[in-house]
Amino acid sequence: MPFTLGVHESVDLIFPPTVLRDALEPNADSGDVESSDADSIDGSEVRVVGSGAELEACDALVTFAYEDAFLTSGLSWIHSIQAGVDRFPFDELESRGIRLTNSTGIHGDAVGETVLGYMIQFARRLHRYRDRGREREWAHPEWDEPFTLSGESLCVVGLGTLGRGIAARADACGMDVVGVRRTPTPVDHVREVYTPNEIESAVEDARFVAVATPLTEETRGLIGADVLAAMPESGYLLNVSRGGVVDETALLEELENDRLAGAALDVFETEPLPEESPLWELDDVIVTPHAAAATRDYYRRIADVVRENRRRAVAGEPFVNQVV
Repeated sequence: MPFTLGVHESVDLIFPPTVLRDALEPNADSGDVESSDADSIDGSEVRVVGSGAELEACDALVTFAYEDAFLTSGLSWIHSIQAGVDRFPFDELESRGIRLTNSTGIHGDAVGETVLGYMIQFARRLHRYRDRGREREWAHPEWDEPFTLSGESLCVVGLGTLGRGIAARADACGMDVVGVRRTPTPVDHVREVYTPNEIESAVEDARFVAVATPLTEETRGLIGADVLAAMPESGYLLNVSRGGVVDETALLEELENDRLAGAALDVFETEPLPEESPLWELDDVIVTPHAAAATRDYYRRIADVVRENRRRAVAGEPFVNQVV
């Protein structure tokens, strides 16, 4: 049966829509997908679309943004190119019979390497050298500032794909890794797993706390004043999840009062981060523009997931990564 898949123009924030469209065309190179069955859908079509009539011509949509028009365009399936789907109205989608899938499970290596990079920058003071280099300033750090990651402690809050990717890389550097997850079952590369109600104990000895949990009603504000106060003054907070998981006001207060050593933040309560935010000016804060998962192969990974679900949609099979 014919099946029209739209690639929404909003994905341009991450990669050109045409690149993903071409990767999803029938008989395109399927990359990591071993079978060609996912590409053999007779009459299928992939097109780049905006809004209005272009949407109404599609059976399904791959998108970065959410628009209310998606609810009334006759779509049967929406795929988010991000793992986070907190911007989508689950109840409305379900009531209209629109299935929602996401891109969880594909960013463990990219995000893991980003977090490793944050920790190396802080440990080896690379961020300070870069800042001073712009001023042509040749200056050594204080003798007791630089350190190595081996033997340092890391608490990973959230042990899904992202958290496990972080933990594996930290463990390879000789770090002592603990984690926080709802079910305290053992996880590779993690010495001890705590439950969320034990989070203050989990972070109390951690030089680094990496936040990698999805934003839900349960995790909103999870890293608040009490948790930040439980961290040691030598601690660094690293957030690659969602801005709403961390109480940004409380974090800023801790940083400005030198109650924490620093922070690396990829996500914020308001994005883009407003120009007037004090976070831009703090020496030991690294700001990245919600780009922890960025990689030149991002679109290929999205295409693999969407291609399989396109096949399943036509075959009437359950989706992978279905949220609603």
